[in-house]
Amino acid sequence: MAESTRADTPEEPEAAAARKEAARAERRAARLARQIGAFARHHGGGAEASLAYIGERGTRIVLVAADGAWGDLVAPTYAVARAAADRAGVTVHETLDGELAAKMRTGSYEWSRMAGIQIGGRTRR
Repeated sequence: MAESTRADTPEEPEAAAARKEAARAERRAARLARQIGAFARHHGGGAEASLAYIGERGTRIVLVAADGAWGDLVAPTYAVARAAADRAGVTVHETLDGELAAKMRTGSYEWSRMAGIQIGGRTRR
């Protein structure tokens, strides 16, 4: 009688689901890494990141580029965010501390959105 091989036996549903989810997380990390890399290249070639858990929504990746421009992305989990940042080759800070925040360039758009109305900025109509 022939021995059964692993290929002959059906995969357990839990194992198949875990394998699919791992592949999906890998694709998400790769996509985020491309976006991080594009941001860094567009703004002087380098960037730093801070990762912050934002609840069920996932993890926020705050990027600060070499020229002071900043932006953010959201990853579904902290692990995906960390993998994306590592793949993109950016320095990851555990918190958005004073040193990293001091590198951020805040323009008129941010001022008008954050506190412009309170300090006499333009109002949107």
